[in-house]
Amino acid sequence: MRTNQQTTLKAPTTLSGIGVHSGNPAQITIRPAPANHGVAFLRTGMPTGNDRFIKAHHACVSATELCTVIGDVASGAVATVEHLMSALYGLGIDNALIEIDGPEMPILDGSALPFVRAIDGVGLTACGAPRKWVKVLRPVRIEVGRAFAELRPIDRGFRLDVEIDFESPVIGRSRKAMDLTPASYRREIAGARTFGMMKDVERYWKAGFALGASLENTVAIGETAVVNPEGLRFADEFVRHKFLDAVGDLALAGLPLQGAYRSYCGGHRMNVGVLTALFSDRANYAIVEAQGGRRESALAEFGVGLGIAAFAGEL
Repeated sequence: MRTNQQTTLKAPTTLSGIGVHSGNPAQITIRPAPANHGVAFLRTGMPTGNDRFIKAHHACVSATELCTVIGDVASGAVATVEHLMSALYGLGIDNALIEIDGPEMPILDGSALPFVRAIDGVGLTACGAPRKWVKVLRPVRIEVGRAFAELRPIDRGFRLDVEIDFESPVIGRSRKAMDLTPASYRREIAGARTFGMMKDVERYWKAGFALGASLENTVAIGETAVVNPEGLRFADEFVRHKFLDAVGDLALAGLPLQGAYRSYCGGHRMNVGVLTALFSDRANYAIVEAQGGRRESALAEFGVGLGIAAFAGEL
């Protein structure tokens, strides 16, 4: 497939499960969509009987506490969108419509891997229109206490550099940096699971979070060790999952990014906040369109086929 062309799925694919925070069941169907549609959600099953169309875009984010929520709770919202959005971005899918019959995305195994496998099962197809992307022209940075997130220009591609620093000795401090391509995403990021501290569970429950969390969908962290009997999938699974979340949240730009992202002790709020900072001034960015004859792909600057108009929790 020519990577300077927009892509979508060849056929619909359906998954179901419970939400990690709400505990409510939900079924989603990821459907093909035409060129320039982007990624959007169709929230069905509303009490009013009216379906709700929600663009997967940073301007539609309504909450970022422990997960990313798009839409308005009163008229229809979808919570914990980041893992699916991360998978769409990572695989280079520009256009898709996600039908969902509940208020929260199914958590599945806590990673993006089930979404990747479902999408790979139906395959991708070109939409017959050139890709567009957001080129970062000037550095932007936000800070909250010791935490920061920033985007800066680079000559080509999309590079993420994510660092975490937890007091827990089980997690500690670690860093993951790499250029994002579909191959690297599948190999190094997609399988990393969400995680949470056992000591925080009661507090989360009282706040209405983690009601669907279990050892089947969350890496549980005790005082001195991981509780899950199977252990970790990667020695640095925690930072890889934060990387996964960053990919999904940054996809809320609405188009793929050409630039470098760096965060320290970030999270959903910081990921979305740096997009707000980027788009606050038109001089910070340019919208660039792929030109068919320029080279094999103008989006070779993203790596193999990374363009996407997709938009992407931690317990």
